Amino acid sequence: MNSLLGLIIQIINLYKLVLLIYIIATWLINFNIINTSNRFIYSVMEILYRLSEPSLRLVRKYVPAFGNIDISPIIVYLLLWFIQSLLIEYWPR
Repeated sequence: MNSLLGLIIQIINLYKLVLLIYIIATWLINFNIINTSNRFIYSVMEILYRLSEPSLRLVRKYVPAFGNIDISPIIVYLLLWFIQSLLIEYWPR
């Protein structure tokens, strides 16, 4: 059973990494540091978008907008951290 817990924790860690890369990449695009007209950058951003946007969209439904600031990635990241902590603490041994 501990190997199942390890697998779940690694999947959560991988999704948190994907979310963090997506956040940083969107910042770099918004500050015109990287350009999406490059086909490789566009493909990577499309993959990151498809992986992270469903969870972000779910949070955006319930969280009010704060002008141009989007706090949904922070909330998703904190929820993933909380779920991971709960799994580690309450997983039957």
